Amino acid sequence: MMENLRNWLRGIIAPLSTRPPALQVAALCLRDGTSEPDVLLVRSLDTRRWIIPKGWPMPGRTLSEAAAIEAWEEAGVKGRIDTTACTSFGYAKRKRAGMQIDCEVQVFRLMVDSLADSYPEAGKRERKWVPASKAASNVREPELRAYLVGLSTRGGSL
Repeated sequence: MMENLRNWLRGIIAPLSTRPPALQVAALCLRDGTSEPDVLLVRSLDTRRWIIPKGWPMPGRTLSEAAAIEAWEEAGVKGRIDTTACTSFGYAKRKRAGMQIDCEVQVFRLMVDSLADSYPEAGKRERKWVPASKAASNVREPELRAYLVGLSTRGGSL
């Protein structure tokens, strides 16, 4: 009887203590490469690891529009963004107080038309173009890495 009560309480309390992942958006900034597509990576502000431009959804903007704005702010990129996500990945975002938030990132392909020298985070972030296969070895997220590996096997023309 007591075990049944414990299981019943766990069934009620456990869902209340878990949160769904927070939604973020990202731009996979691409250009034609010689043998495979080139990907633009930027350094994260806190851990200094290589990532693709990403951020939070924005009121009054579609997810793809928000991703394009993040690409401009973090990497100085302008271009044509797909309106449908090409992939997604999950990661644990560390907040300043040390807490972690589970995030699900919807990724939108952005074909780069121009790259500015002056943009909102120009002095804060490093950026680099790398072939998709090298980008795959630079990022930590397994789902994003797998997508980039697949992209690298399709050849240089997008």
